[in-house]
Amino acid sequence: IPGLQHARLRDLPFATRTTNPNAILLNCLRDEVQDDLRAPAIIFNIFEEFEQEIFDELKKLYPHQLHPIGPLSLLERHVVPNDSPVRAHRPTLWKDDDNCLDWLDAQPDGSVVYVNYGSIAVLSEQHFREFAWGLAGSKHRFLWIVRRDVVKDMAGVLNKEFHDEVKDRAMIASWCAQDKVLDHPSVGAFLTHCGWNSMVEAVCGGKPMICCAYFAEQPTNCRFAAKVWGVGVEIDPDVKRENICELVKEMMEGEEGKRMKAKALEWKKKAEVATAVGGSAYLSFDKVLDVLNSPVE
Repeated sequence: IPGLQHARLRDLPFATRTTNPNAILLNCLRDEVQDDLRAPAIIFNIFEEFEQEIFDELKKLYPHQLHPIGPLSLLERHVVPNDSPVRAHRPTLWKDDDNCLDWLDAQPDGSVVYVNYGSIAVLSEQHFREFAWGLAGSKHRFLWIVRRDVVKDMAGVLNKEFHDEVKDRAMIASWCAQDKVLDHPSVGAFLTHCGWNSMVEAVCGGKPMICCAYFAEQPTNCRFAAKVWGVGVEIDPDVKRENICELVKEMMEGEEGKRMKAKALEWKKKAEVATAVGGSAYLSFDKVLDVLNSPVE
């Protein structure tokens, strides 16, 4: 697939992995894309260099419609006035636990693994247990966001034995302001489900990723983080605590982890340059405004 040379079949979105041309999900996706392509402008929440190969291929087909204007959270700093109510608006599905940031303030720089599976994913009890004891076995500090609906028997897994093991180096909360957490200096790595919003927020925070993808576009994002952007490692789909422990230690202590942290900071700097006044994303945003202000034909 042009622009996706690094992707394996299993890395493609689930809806596309079918031999049935009448598959419902495939046709829904196709119809949605065709509708999008009829628009005068298509915006992307990322800057062009981050997905250069893909934009190079898409521009051959759609040279005037594509507008990479992100990361939007960085662009906002330069296009939204400081006193605008837009800056105070934070859409979220769950209530943030502000204690997360207070806890991070008390931790050494780069010492915490931040763990969050997103707002939708549900884990099996077995996978949840392996994650828990993999994190515990790493002996590293971690902030773990565990939604109340992420697993059925949460209390059975996060029992007294587990809490006794991690009590001096872990915080478990139900939700947090993820963009602020990923921008915090105490966070050294991000264990993520690889949803696009999380990927972009990791870029903005300059944080490398331990990737555990579940569905939709997450496997594609996971593969690119590891093989194209150079900021991630992939968790084996057959989740085992030994694998979790090993990857956390490598990311927080190893030479490969140091390399990925440096690369993540490099991408952060590029994102800041792209969204600053005169940057590629900033100029692309200007073009979107021109489209919106042009007469309707």
